[in-house]
Amino acid sequence: MGASSEMFIPLHDKNDLNHINVQYVTLALIALNIVMWALTTFSGADGSFTNAAVLGLGFIPAVAYGSAELAPEFAVVPETATYITYSFLHADFWHLAGNMLFLWVFGDNIEDALGHIRFLIFYLACAAAGAFAHAILQPVSEAPLIGASGAVAGIVAAYVILHPRIRIWVLVLGRLPLPLPAWIPLLLWIGLQFFMVVTDRDSGVSWSAHVGGILAGAVLVVILKRRDVPLFDRRIVSPLAVEHKEQHPPQKSRHWGR
Repeated sequence: MGASSEMFIPLHDKNDLNHINVQYVTLALIALNIVMWALTTFSGADGSFTNAAVLGLGFIPAVAYGSAELAPEFAVVPETATYITYSFLHADFWHLAGNMLFLWVFGDNIEDALGHIRFLIFYLACAAAGAFAHAILQPVSEAPLIGASGAVAGIVAAYVILHPRIRIWVLVLGRLPLPLPAWIPLLLWIGLQFFMVVTDRDSGVSWSAHVGGILAGAVLVVILKRRDVPLFDRRIVSPLAVEHKEQHPPQKSRHWGR
């Protein structure tokens, strides 16, 4: 997620599922990302398989826009497919872990609000929007874009639109655990992406992919959500770690019969 780990790390929310029993798509996406990372990391000691996967499945704006051509041996999928396939590759363990943690904490509630199939469409569309936004700002770049950050950024935007007041445990600056309303850390993170896309062009982080995912997520969640799911839910639900036991008055003794 780029600089997300520097700002805050989401740890837990208590936001129950209301429409589905299990977040099958979220779990499947996490599993697929882990499998792809393992395959590209541990297949071949010389790194040739990893390089081939990144070139063949990563999103390369210059190739997508026709100003460069990929060698035939690397063209394993159609160019249009790389708008999605890039999102299942990660540079290293920490790149993977950051994205999957955000997907784990926030993805289940978006899947609950949209339903399994529409959530999958939502996720892939946000990934594609991230690649598209990256290509707009870097149209002649021949460096492959990889990572699920665009898709996950869309989930972050959708979560703050649906559940802004749900309290989540976050690790602020990597050290301080705090229970905060979701809108505080998530809007700060979203604001940082827009700020960085203007001010930081050389860090190697595609802030534009994050922004593309955010914009797509904000629009698509309104279109794809279930009709009975409200926007800007007013519920205040605290994480388990900050709940207080209710004080019940002592009950009178009961006897069988009347």
